[in-house]
Amino acid sequence: MIKEYDTIVIGSGVAGLSAAYELKAKQQQVLVIEENLWGGTCPNRGCDPKKILIGGVEARNRIKQLLGKGFSEVPPLNWQELQSFKRTFTDPVSANRQKELSQAGIDHLTGTASFLDEETVEVLGKTFRGKHFVLATGQRPTILPIEGKEFLQTSTDFLALAELPKQLIFIGGGYVSFELATIARAAGSEVTIVHHNQRPLKEFDEELVQETIVQMKKAGIQFAFDVNAQKITRQNEKLQLIAGKEIFEADAIFCATGRQPNVESLHLERANVDFTKKGIIVNECLQTTNPQIFACGDVIEKQLPKLTPVATFEGQYVAQKVTQQQQKIINYPVIPTIVYGSPKIATVGTTKIEEDRQVETVTQEMTSWFTYHRVNEPLAKVKLCFNKENFLIGASVLSEQADELIDFLTIAINQRLTKEIVDQWIFGYPTLASDLPYLLK
Repeated sequence: MIKEYDTIVIGSGVAGLSAAYELKAKQQQVLVIEENLWGGTCPNRGCDPKKILIGGVEARNRIKQLLGKGFSEVPPLNWQELQSFKRTFTDPVSANRQKELSQAGIDHLTGTASFLDEETVEVLGKTFRGKHFVLATGQRPTILPIEGKEFLQTSTDFLALAELPKQLIFIGGGYVSFELATIARAAGSEVTIVHHNQRPLKEFDEELVQETIVQMKKAGIQFAFDVNAQKITRQNEKLQLIAGKEIFEADAIFCATGRQPNVESLHLERANVDFTKKGIIVNECLQTTNPQIFACGDVIEKQLPKLTPVATFEGQYVAQKVTQQQQKIINYPVIPTIVYGSPKIATVGTTKIEEDRQVETVTQEMTSWFTYHRVNEPLAKVKLCFNKENFLIGASVLSEQADELIDFLTIAINQRLTKEIVDQWIFGYPTLASDLPYLLK
């Protein structure tokens, strides 16, 4: 017997669940299918557990910055205790998500979904038919296809480490390497980041990236650029990364060279849904090549950052399209992105001057500002891009507090705030927000 639903959602990350709850609120019969951990990557083995570990790093760094100013020594970071604290957040996620779905009256099933045709899927030998489908299966880390790849680990492995190896190598120059290297170094490991060219964090302001690297080097993190990993071997108790004549040695090597869409088990060809190695192809309404099937979140092919808030935004939009509440194409606001290194680096909006636009870039050195000087931050800087009407259209921030400031600047861009407007407001003082009038025109 085939059970029928208005919409079947495949994937229980933030994209899938935000769509499912919105659809249920519109009185649809919804089924959510998940083959792995309920809740998806972010709360289980992504941004949430990473941010918890970063919390320990932030506390340690704050004390380090205040040595001789109230503190006489930097306490060691206890990895086992930090991981135990992290698990109080991650361990309940899967069960809680299923409980919440049950309470909302949304059917859910653990298993691998495979399309049989354009309107039916099979899970655990059972068949389900949907009038619409929402594909939100996310991504997973890629592994370099090199000799000895079986020795490579991923961010998932790092976040679950019971004990931290003494020497670590991270392959790749993106968010993951910078963030996990920061955590590992603060916890006492010797860390090296290797990258295949001279331009890590290519989506961020190059000058600020280079200043980030200088600060990370001062913390003891080593960098090796123009390194093309060719082979991993084991020599006694150590692993060796071989790149031409160069050999790098470590106890563990983590591959952080990108992510790939989770599409293989779906058998999308049976549903007439096209995809590439970058993800499922969608139009400006997040419809796939089969108009009854939508896709959202990290699994889709797109130029935008693949981030949790973006996935939530897309999931809600898809639900509105399915229920015909939304007729317009998806319209994204500006999207802030953050690298939780030490210091942090963040960006939002237009940060590169384009030839056909009159854009003014203003650099503010903020290290001496009270907000940063009171905690003895070694470096704080912001680059602001204004259009010819003096509206803020983009910003890049380098600071231990960049993750907080970038959100205020995002609001300023979205709401077209100017100094004249915010001068009419009274902020709590002294705070990051109270600095905003000094950053706008």
